Amino acid sequence: MSDLTRKTAAELAELMTSGQASSVEITQAHLDRIAAVDGAVHAFLHVDTEGALAQAKAVDDKRTAGEQLAPLAGVPLALKDVLTQEGVPTTAGSKILEGWKPPYDSTVVQRLKAAGIVILGKTNMDEFAMGSSTENSAYGTTHNPWDLARIPGGSGGGSSAAISAYEAPLAIGTDTGGSIRQPGAFTGTVGVKPTYGGTSRYGLIALASSLDTPGPCARTTLDAALLHEAIAGYDPMDSTSINQPVPAVVEAARNGDVAGLRIGVVKELGGEGYQPGVEARFHEAVELLTKLGAEVVEVSCPHFEYALPAYYLILPSEASSNLARFDAMRYGLRVGDDGTNSAEKVTSLTREAGFGAEVKRRIILGTHALSSGYYDAYYGQAQKVRTLIARDFAKAYEQVDVLVSPATPTTAFAIGDRIDDPIAMYKNDLCTIPSNLAGNAAASFPCGLADEDGMPVGFHVMAPVMRDDLCYTVGAALESALAEQWGGVLMTKAPELEVTR
Repeated sequence: MSDLTRKTAAELAELMTSGQASSVEITQAHLDRIAAVDGAVHAFLHVDTEGALAQAKAVDDKRTAGEQLAPLAGVPLALKDVLTQEGVPTTAGSKILEGWKPPYDSTVVQRLKAAGIVILGKTNMDEFAMGSSTENSAYGTTHNPWDLARIPGGSGGGSSAAISAYEAPLAIGTDTGGSIRQPGAFTGTVGVKPTYGGTSRYGLIALASSLDTPGPCARTTLDAALLHEAIAGYDPMDSTSINQPVPAVVEAARNGDVAGLRIGVVKELGGEGYQPGVEARFHEAVELLTKLGAEVVEVSCPHFEYALPAYYLILPSEASSNLARFDAMRYGLRVGDDGTNSAEKVTSLTREAGFGAEVKRRIILGTHALSSGYYDAYYGQAQKVRTLIARDFAKAYEQVDVLVSPATPTTAFAIGDRIDDPIAMYKNDLCTIPSNLAGNAAASFPCGLADEDGMPVGFHVMAPVMRDDLCYTVGAALESALAEQWGGVLMTKAPELEVTR
């Protein structure tokens, strides 16, 4: 493996600034790594070799010409296949969008390009971001680089697996109920869900419009913060975008001082159902933060226990509405268009052939929840629960600065282990869903390996709206303290992947 693929994004940026490496060299090293290991990992759905090298050369030319460049200019990145990129295949992990090439860039992609960040290609995901394991992709399962027999988490398993397999130093994910943080926890990487509205949803293929949030994935806290800063900020193309300055996330990631910070351990996010090794690493991390000067107390959020059922009424309801646009007339797949079928029949045949089982399940559930006579009983009640959860957060933040919990109840499970049990699958997001319902900032940081299986454990930090910097403060403090114990970040303990060429 090239040494260049082992570097962090910040280190690669320094190499380019000092003239020790070019963006073309760095990009080619990562393309070679993808060619060598992605046959086993399957993190990518589409690798844009020609486009990536052209972007890299353009950055090198600007640097040679003496132009002022952004901090991450020339650093490669993997993009979740749910964000539009002009002229590049975009499927959202679904057969119904196979072959579709968007005619425009999403705002996130526009900002990546403006920052000179090189997009290597599109990563695998659960179909339309519905899932917790990346087993629901229409294009096959992604494997966890720590143990190829296990899932990498979902729905952004491809993005997290790409950085965990050293195929890219950075990745973009989207988080609707934990789809950045849960894969981050399962792959020993950093995953951040910014404040809802802190990053633009324009050009993001919508799953649940009131929940979806694009965010950064990386191997270190500082790398995640640098990427966060590059993509965040007000966007007039998104009516839910927050018109406020981006929190000082990079400064927080560089300082990482938790002395005097008030940290609340959420009572309801622990205990029965949590893997012993996950709880052990979590409590050790809390103890470490206490030694660093943080004040830690237990906090009760009594309505969190209703977050999961409320989420699985709100999300399918919004998904059933958003996915109505895939009607065989405007995008990708069209089935039965031979002149013998009506437009309605073509739509029906296309949706039957194009959508997977999990997508159909959620469309039916959401359509029922929104139907006449049931709206108040289901969707309306779920929205009231959402308000109660937001009030739990507000009350907790009167006592503490941030809340913490394990990111997931267990470590990554075996491929196929829960695919026939949707309820067991949904429970993976137990700790992450409340933050999506309330819209606040949250992140998962590596905090060790579980004793039972040697798999990574994630430490979950939740902060108030537009206080994303507090997540980075805690993550940086934890990362620095643990790196002293481990001799580097957790990813250095990952097993080597077998190279196929």
